[in-house]
Amino acid sequence: MTETSTPDDSFHVFDTTLRDGAQREGINLTVADKLTIARHLDDFGVGFIEGGWPGANPRDTEFFARAKEEITFRHAQLVAFGATRRAGAKAADDPQVNALLASGAPVITLVAKAHDRHVELALRTTLDENVEMVRDTVSHLVAQGRRVFVDCEHFFDGYRANPEYAKAVVRAASEAGADVVILCDTNGGMLPAQVQAVVSTVVADTGARLGIHAQDDTGCAVANTLAAVDAGATHVQCTANGYGERVGNANLFPVVAALELKYGKRVLPEGSLREMTRVSHAIAEVVNLTPSTHQPYVGVSAFAHKAGLHASAIKVDPDLYQHIDPDLVGNRIRMLVSDMAGRASIELKGKELGVDLGDDRELIGRVVDRVKERELQGYTYEAADASFELLLREEAEGRARRYFRVESWRAIVEDRPDGTHANEATVKLWAKGERIVATAEGNGPVNALDRALRVGLERIYPQLAKLELVDYKVRILEGKHGTSSTTRVLISTTDGVGEWSTVGVAENVIAASWGALEDAYTYGLLRAGVEPVE
Repeated sequence: MTETSTPDDSFHVFDTTLRDGAQREGINLTVADKLTIARHLDDFGVGFIEGGWPGANPRDTEFFARAKEEITFRHAQLVAFGATRRAGAKAADDPQVNALLASGAPVITLVAKAHDRHVELALRTTLDENVEMVRDTVSHLVAQGRRVFVDCEHFFDGYRANPEYAKAVVRAASEAGADVVILCDTNGGMLPAQVQAVVSTVVADTGARLGIHAQDDTGCAVANTLAAVDAGATHVQCTANGYGERVGNANLFPVVAALELKYGKRVLPEGSLREMTRVSHAIAEVVNLTPSTHQPYVGVSAFAHKAGLHASAIKVDPDLYQHIDPDLVGNRIRMLVSDMAGRASIELKGKELGVDLGDDRELIGRVVDRVKERELQGYTYEAADASFELLLREEAEGRARRYFRVESWRAIVEDRPDGTHANEATVKLWAKGERIVATAEGNGPVNALDRALRVGLERIYPQLAKLELVDYKVRILEGKHGTSSTTRVLISTTDGVGEWSTVGVAENVIAASWGALEDAYTYGLLRAGVEPVE
């Protein structure tokens, strides 16, 4: 079902994550995945969601059937994708054309050949018959009450080879009733100036309403899309997070942000732009790919500041080193703490973490010096906010946050004759005046230590039962004493509500892991509001 609420029909944001985006290597979407992503995209407010090719495979056919029953679209219209009829047939008799109608989708996108060599070599038909295939299929679907868009595949390469024929295909589609004819840079080889010149010419010569579909093989898909808009295109095809075959497609989020914030075009419902970061990350979770930290607008590093000079300027006015207010796209400023940090970086980071340093220059200076000293040893705080907050609170409060005191720990790896391994850890610690000895096994020495620590502490601190380690990274740093080396471990932990990262550094991976684990559990108890015992 569809209840549309779009800004207007003068400009289209068309998402093809579920079809073209799903062709990315490593993405394998189930029907349930596609339904979830469709809901996220509709929440974001795109105008059209291309769901796949019904009739081409059972999964896409099932998706359209279930979407019709299970999703009430508030903003988007669902689009079915297919091809023009076969050569020598009639559109009314073509099974795949009928499958498009049977999907129930109100909008249909047809892929059509606009490159003369593709017509002759891939379709193995004449140039005139290809034009007739476009005309016949579009007019048949329009007569059946469907809105039709036509993707002119390989348009820019075809235009370079035979511009008059490429334009003839555009005219045929438009004259037959297609609402929009999309010029596709299928091989992704175009540059912005080229795109703008071609689109300008085709708009002038055909009078058709044009759209743009850009692949990212030159790294210019977003720029090419915006260049097409500059030239008169009023329909942009994109994918969430730039997913797509080879290196991907034009990324939906920077395209939409540019249109709304740089061009002043209202292409989303009111307030939807603030959902952009959330939607980007939610879709990344569904496809099981780690969100790109450096993605424009929505990456966690998009508004992160590391250099002390930047921090000093941002303290005066955030706009001095930011092109937009991150809140507009649902993101936030992050101050990174490193050996490049100055006093302003520490002060701003303290405010971000809720630790008031009170303009205490001596305190801030101590924190700066300690960070630089620790980073010289191999620590990194820009990726471990929780460890930095513990350090910051220790300096500000004059004592470390202690919920338990470690007497000793050990981890044993036993190599058995049958080729299997046993991992066992024992921890001895004190908590609330009680000496605790706990032993546990795990699937590795670090996992065994984690379990032993839990066994020892959960009775006293039941809040720890909610904690879960979600990521573990090891990096071997450059050796400092002959062949010896330093190991840095980063651990990410969640309590089901938020996530935090901690760091440990030592001359071996187990000791470094223990340091990160200690910080992770200490910070988890701090988040839970538990008062330290010493």
